[in-house]
Amino acid sequence: METIKYYKREELKQMTANRKQEFSALFQKLKKKKPKNLDSIVHALHQEAFDQFDCLDCANCCSGISPIVKDKDVERLAKSQRMKAADFISQYLYMDEEDDYVFQETPCPFLLADNYCCVYENRPRACREYPHTDRKRFYQILKLSHKNCEVCPIVFAITDELCKMEW
Repeated sequence: METIKYYKREELKQMTANRKQEFSALFQKLKKKKPKNLDSIVHALHQEAFDQFDCLDCANCCSGISPIVKDKDVERLAKSQRMKAADFISQYLYMDEEDDYVFQETPCPFLLADNYCCVYENRPRACREYPHTDRKRFYQILKLSHKNCEVCPIVFAITDELCKMEW
C-alpha cells in the first residue's frame, strides 16, 4: 500500500468521482461474489493503513458527517455530560429521515480544535467502529464503504488496493 495522504473531504469526493466506474464495478463484483477471503484481506489492509495514518491529522469524519447515535450511546453521553438523556437529545440530537438520532450539526459538537474528541471514552458506537473496515462480513457494508471513500483517506486507500486485486 502506498503512503496514505490526508485529503480534505472535497478532494476525496472529487477523487472518488474520478474513479466512480472503477469503484462501482469493484463493489458490484464483491457484492455478487462475496469472496470468502474478503474479510481477511480487508482486515490486513485496515491494519496496514492504521499503522501509517493518524486519524488526528484528519478528522474528516468528525468534521463532516454525523454518526447514528443509539439509545445506549445517548445514555452514556448524557451521563458523561451530567445531563438527563432527554436534555442531551434536545440539545445535541435530532431524528433523521430514517428515524435515527444524529447530531444536529457538523462538525461534531465534541470535536476539539486539535481534532481530539472531548467525549472519546464515551463516544457513540458508530464513531468507535468508523471507518468499519475491520468488521466481519465486510460484504454487508459495501455501499457504506463506497460512500465513505468520499470522507476517509483510509477507506479510499483500501478501496484503491482492492481495485488492484483479481476478483
